[in-house]
Amino acid sequence: MEFHQFVVSAVSFVGFILIFKPILSFLKWVWVMFLRPAKNLKDYGSWAIITGATDGIGKALAFELASKGLSLVLVGRNPEKLELTYEEIRQKHEVDIRTVVIDLAKSSGQDISRAIEDGIEGLDIGILINNAGVAFPYARFFHEVDSELMMSVMKVNIDGLTWVTRSVLPVMLSKKKGAIVNIGSGSSVVLSSYPLFSIYAATKAYLAMFSRCIYLEYKQKGIDVQCQVPLFVATKMSKFKRSSFFIPSAEMYSKASIRWIGYDHLCLPYWPHSLQWFALHSLPDALVTRFIFNYLLGTSKKGLQKDSIGSPKLA
Repeated sequence: MEFHQFVVSAVSFVGFILIFKPILSFLKWVWVMFLRPAKNLKDYGSWAIITGATDGIGKALAFELASKGLSLVLVGRNPEKLELTYEEIRQKHEVDIRTVVIDLAKSSGQDISRAIEDGIEGLDIGILINNAGVAFPYARFFHEVDSELMMSVMKVNIDGLTWVTRSVLPVMLSKKKGAIVNIGSGSSVVLSSYPLFSIYAATKAYLAMFSRCIYLEYKQKGIDVQCQVPLFVATKMSKFKRSSFFIPSAEMYSKASIRWIGYDHLCLPYWPHSLQWFALHSLPDALVTRFIFNYLLGTSKKGLQKDSIGSPKLA
């Protein structure tokens, strides 16, 4: 009889754990997505540096950070677009702004370091946002990627990000505080594979691993490192022209992005994206992979019809 009672109690306990765990996970999700207060970003420092700051998510983040009172260092390859972004921000926010003109796709590591170090000299840099990135103009098989596009994707997404981070880190280490935000991609984190965008997805996988490693290296030195993972956002790079519930505008995404800085080392800031992640991981991987391949194959055919070569698109 005692053994029977023990078994019943054990089964009841296991059942309670199985029921309580998902409830606890849901409550935690509600807290971090909607209730957890954002950090005071000025505690990291009075300046933020943003790469790829003239379009899409980078530009929207620049406006958001300026609205919080942070001064900005805007990094981009096009001096005219940098000047335009400078003027647009200054019209709305009274913050100091510097610009750094550098083409990450065509510059050596030493040139990138020199440009960034000169641009931030004497500044209290508290936040670095590595947003600049290159993607294929449309899906294509690996052998169809021309050498110029291949080099641009790898140079910007891997080399550029790495050298910019290396150039900014000493400033943060000297004052023992700072935040580094790397804008990743669901193609390398949420999905197990992203065929027809092989090089792009692989570079974003590098970014996720790089972020994880330096997060562990520098968290005891007061530096918060984070990889943010957007899914589709309505930008020039994604080709989505209209925003929707699951495809936010760059402005909508940036507002969610800002709230996550300084917390988890890997995150999906926009809450509907986390719903998509949950749904995708609830399905068999083979089914998801087949669907994605067929969908991207269709977009590849359409892209080839419009443009047989294509050109790299900078974020």
